[in-house]
Amino acid sequence: MKKYRNHIIIGAVIVAVLAFAFWWGGDAPGLRGWAPQTASTEQTGQAEAAVASAAPSIEPETEATAEPQEAWQPDEPAEVQSRPEGESGAPLAADEKVAMAAQMAGASSAPASEGSESYSERQGMEIDASTGKDQFQTEPVPEGQSVPAEPQDAVVTDQEMTCTLSVRCDAILQNMDWLDPEKVELVPGDGVIFPEQTVTFYEGESVFNLLLREMKKNKIHLEYTNTPIYNSAYIEGINNLYEYDCGELSGWMYKVNGWFPNYGCSRYTLKPGDRVEWVYTCDLGVDVGGYYASAGEWQR
Repeated sequence: MKKYRNHIIIGAVIVAVLAFAFWWGGDAPGLRGWAPQTASTEQTGQAEAAVASAAPSIEPETEATAEPQEAWQPDEPAEVQSRPEGESGAPLAADEKVAMAAQMAGASSAPASEGSESYSERQGMEIDASTGKDQFQTEPVPEGQSVPAEPQDAVVTDQEMTCTLSVRCDAILQNMDWLDPEKVELVPGDGVIFPEQTVTFYEGESVFNLLLREMKKNKIHLEYTNTPIYNSAYIEGINNLYEYDCGELSGWMYKVNGWFPNYGCSRYTLKPGDRVEWVYTCDLGVDVGGYYASAGEWQR
């Protein structure tokens, strides 16, 4: 035991000597009182400056500034002719309509054929001497034209006959600025709603009977009202185009063989070979030849 104790003492002495030598001449951090120090602020600034000068310079992008532009302004509306209407947009009275149509017609309309009282009476019309009209406000018709026949007295047979029929609204195409904007799409490009064609009717039928059947057969809208004062149906709209849709003077009129009868369509009895035309007017018949300024009458 004593032998090993001497060995241990000798080993401890050797270790102590080596440790002292290492501390005295070594370079280990912390030995001989040295400790790492933080770089000074000045040194740090110099280092950062050096790095900054070595790095490529990147200029921040400057956002392009849009040039100020003038605010968009709508074009001035084109000047259009006003729709015929009464003062302050109020509906025109009957005499105002006639006066306005006469002014629009000027001297351009053909003169009306004078109604013949003697001829009309020979054909069966009963004319009131005090008014110069029959009981349904109809004046005498010109010689050679059909006198009105009351629908309640008509005798319709099963005898088939033929005539021609057409329905047009091409006058609207010349007055589109007057038309109700909601109705623009209803006007055919050529103004023809029902092209002229030969159709069948039955002996004793009226122009109204024919129109009603053909529009229903061809699925074309038709609206009418009965007017007892004139003892006839009054056509308000065809193909959803109504009276007043194109101004206060607009509406549907009919003519037979080029003549605009001065009575309702329920009172006109058809004959074989008749040419029946329904036309839409924008100015009380002036545009379709149904108003005659010299006579001051609207041939309805």
